[in-house]
Amino acid sequence: MNINEIPTPSYVIDEGRLEDNLKILQSVAEASGCSILLAQKAFSAFSEYPLIAKYLAGCTASGLYEARLGAEEMGKENHVFSPAYKESEIEEIASICDHVIFNSFNELERFASKVYEIQKVRGITDGIGIRINPECSTQDEPIYDPCAPGSRLGVTEKNFRKGMKERPEVFALVSGLHCHTLCEQDSDALETTLAAVRERFGDVLALPQMKWLNLGGGHHISKKTYDRDRLIRLVKGLKEDYPLNIYLEPGEAVALNAGYLVTEVMDVVDNDKQILILDASAACHMPDVLEMPYRPPLKDSGLPDEKKYTYRLSSCTCLAGDITGDYSFDTEKKRGDRLVFEDMAIYSMVKNNTFNGMPLPSIYAMDAGGECRLIKAFGYEDFKNRLS
Repeated sequence: MNINEIPTPSYVIDEGRLEDNLKILQSVAEASGCSILLAQKAFSAFSEYPLIAKYLAGCTASGLYEARLGAEEMGKENHVFSPAYKESEIEEIASICDHVIFNSFNELERFASKVYEIQKVRGITDGIGIRINPECSTQDEPIYDPCAPGSRLGVTEKNFRKGMKERPEVFALVSGLHCHTLCEQDSDALETTLAAVRERFGDVLALPQMKWLNLGGGHHISKKTYDRDRLIRLVKGLKEDYPLNIYLEPGEAVALNAGYLVTEVMDVVDNDKQILILDASAACHMPDVLEMPYRPPLKDSGLPDEKKYTYRLSSCTCLAGDITGDYSFDTEKKRGDRLVFEDMAIYSMVKNNTFNGMPLPSIYAMDAGGECRLIKAFGYEDFKNRLS
């Protein structure tokens, strides 16, 4: 089948674009000498992990389940960070993760020794890290700013110095620092952040026990306008000044513009505005539309009133605010027409839900020739079995 023949609603992973992104990331890794990991929180369709593994060093996780998925399906470097870990999970995490990154000296004191002993049996002696907060905001959205006042993410310089002084035996187990402050940003934001990291933690990075620095995600490396030359220069500069392995862990950059959500018009409602009722939902299938919020790209559409026919796109849930946005088209829309939302590989499949009993979209992969093959179909049992 091609994309015009598959049932709706469905996600479609564009493997050609996915591979294009991966080639860019591989070229950056080779030119700079860093290692790049897939952030599974953005994209965890593991049917594509064999392709991703050809180009990236491994993956990173936000907890046990993602870590287990990376170990089972990627089989390369496997890193994890969480603001806190459960006692019941830490042994398994240590047994399958190469780097375990903690968010506080409290967590270090609680778990680092156990993790170290388990990893040592696996031949890993540099797998324990701690997340730092350089207190350097480079974005305007508080919800995505780990450096905002009162943030729970990462250890500030003041608390870091205190932890080093008061808990030296715990700090002695730390071999790397983790710093994630960006969100869909260019390398100028990274340059600003690194200046703060050098100022606040440069002496820590220079300690003999330090083996690596993880610069987190949010690097929009595969975006056409991204300044990759500056990123390469920044990483090379770090490696010249500190004898460290450098890691990047992008999510968006791996699958940017490499997916679609195909939906069908179920009805057209006229209530001061022309409103299209779709079988896809912002609340259920594109949650970031309401959370960020943002206006997802839509194939062959324009801004309101830019083209002849303007419609508000909504869904068949009961949520009044389940609105994707206002779009215009060259042609009038009617029941049965198909619309294709773009850039739907990242933070869509991983965040969707079955509110109102909405069916989960099927997942297809589209090869370079445009042929679509079914990866996963969902039904009533997937909805029913979530809660009982």
